[in-house]
Amino acid sequence: MADKSAGEWLYLVSVVIAVLAGLAAGTGWANMWVPVLLVILGIVVGLINITEKETSAFLVASIALIVAGGVGFSSLNTAIAPLGTIIDSIVKNIAIFVAPAAVIAAVKAVHALASKK
Repeated sequence: MADKSAGEWLYLVSVVIAVLAGLAAGTGWANMWVPVLLVILGIVVGLINITEKETSAFLVASIALIVAGGVGFSSLNTAIAPLGTIIDSIVKNIAIFVAPAAVIAAVKAVHALASKK
């Protein structure tokens, strides 16, 4: 139970980091280490926080986030100068966090399916 609580806190911290780094898009400080940190946190959350019961819903939501991260919101900059860049960066940071967790969940799901008799 403590692992689940830790996973929930890591998830919240990761989203806050992704949002703050997105808000700081273009300033330079978030470009190098934030993605590495988000990948590490995604792996940890994927290992301790996604149960077999949650796997399908998590994978569907992950696919949506990863696809949205690839769309690009930069065209919003024509209406409000930095808005598109900020939203784009936030969504991409969240996708960077979710992708490794999705890989872990998918591998767990494949293992569970392969080991059932």
